[in-house]
Amino acid sequence: MTISAQGIELRAGARLLLEGATFRVGPGDRVGLVGRNGAGKTTLTRVLAGEGEPAAGTVARGGEIGYLPQDPRDVDLEELALDRILSARGLDEAVRRMRSAEKRMADATDDAAREKAMRRYSNAEAHFMSQGGYAAESEAAAIASSLALPERVLAQNLGTLSGGQRRRVELARILFSGAETLLLDEPTNHLDADSIVWLRDFLKSHKGGLIVISHDVDLLEATINRVFHLDANRGEVDVYNMGWKAYLTQRETDERRRKRERANAEKQADQLQKQADRMRATATKAKAAQNMARRAERILGGLEETRRSDKVAKLRFPTPAPCGKTPLRAAELSKSYGSLEIFTDVDLAIDKGSRVVVLGLNGAGKTTLLRILAGVDKPDTGEILPGHGLRLGYYAQEHETLDATRTVLENMRTAAPNLLEPEMRKVLGSFMFSGDTVDQPAGTLSGGEKTRLALATLVVSAANVLLLDEPTNNLDPASREEVLGALRSYEGAIVLVTHDEGAVDALAPERVLLLPDGVEDLWNPDYADLVSLA
Repeated sequence: MTISAQGIELRAGARLLLEGATFRVGPGDRVGLVGRNGAGKTTLTRVLAGEGEPAAGTVARGGEIGYLPQDPRDVDLEELALDRILSARGLDEAVRRMRSAEKRMADATDDAAREKAMRRYSNAEAHFMSQGGYAAESEAAAIASSLALPERVLAQNLGTLSGGQRRRVELARILFSGAETLLLDEPTNHLDADSIVWLRDFLKSHKGGLIVISHDVDLLEATINRVFHLDANRGEVDVYNMGWKAYLTQRETDERRRKRERANAEKQADQLQKQADRMRATATKAKAAQNMARRAERILGGLEETRRSDKVAKLRFPTPAPCGKTPLRAAELSKSYGSLEIFTDVDLAIDKGSRVVVLGLNGAGKTTLLRILAGVDKPDTGEILPGHGLRLGYYAQEHETLDATRTVLENMRTAAPNLLEPEMRKVLGSFMFSGDTVDQPAGTLSGGEKTRLALATLVVSAANVLLLDEPTNNLDPASREEVLGALRSYEGAIVLVTHDEGAVDALAPERVLLLPDGVEDLWNPDYADLVSLA
């Protein structure tokens, strides 16, 4: 039930993320893994889970590990959502065998075939019961329900679910697994307010080990009792054996001490250096001067590093290209998956510079609508009507607009083929991609780095209509504020899907579109209460 890391070194291409990290996570340790975007949190978690290898060092694992990655896993889209959750304990195969035997019993045309099917059912049910049986299935359904996945959703194929629903299925699967150590990378993404409250209580009661990456301060405050801070400037892990509030206080205390010690040491070293410079003028004192200068160097060399201010991407959305009065229209859109109707008869007119927020419960079709407007998916009925001069920019919550196999620079080149490379590098530099990092494959980036790259491609697009699907997910607080500032100052039109109340405040929407009914209304403050629930 432990994870022990010894001398871990992590790299992203040639870039050193972490060096010499040694720590242990045991039963009852609830660790908040924090640090700026790109510090290596996701990379470290993958290595601890056994899904990646460190550049140096070793990881020893005891007991079962449940790992929720930030990026979506490759899954069988034909699999039922409930079966995916049950697979965490190996119950899915027994359930499938039981369903198959039930069908054989119903289809049997004679007693012999019916009896054979009944034997198969009995064998499958015996295996099912040995793994926890109906009580375990009920437990899985209860966890799913707490994460806003009702029975109706559990009975659907994964391919019919939204990205947010599939993410919650994966979280339910990990929590149902009974794993002794949980590694959760941004587990509150795509959760509504009630589900986040339930998750906090679940993690507080977890008896095994826990490592969680999250920018949800309330979750960290409620659940963790240790903090591992990844310092991107020093490439080290600072371990704090305390809760979140105490950590914040202690970190500031440590930083004040470092600054005070450095100021005193620099003053002392400066005095020694000046005295050494005076003594060098006297030949008989040259040796003493040299020793004094070395002493000054040792004083400075023995100091702990003070924290340098973390760099933040300087984000401004593009100056929109000229366009007509209504650059984008949608008429009578509908979308279904099989017999499941997502939405129907949605009409939308996006005027120049307008602000529209799309609200609806998880699974109501918000992401699907944006994908249709962006031309990624086709509607079952209806049409998209581009207006004069339309230039679309689409930010996808799962970063599907990025090619994971291509480098950062190559993704930019795809987004703006006519832009000269020096200008591309300048834009990437403002998003904290410089030097060798521009040659790093996009698939190796952290969630926050992918968000920055996807937003950078929007900056060079000259888009006059932005379709933004959860643009503040995976961002540290400083980067999130940059995105909110960009929303406020952008002069083009925006259609926004978000659970972030701050993003809606920054957008200052004029209209709201409610899904799945497709009702459009003028924005009023009463709708703000629906944002975190949607």
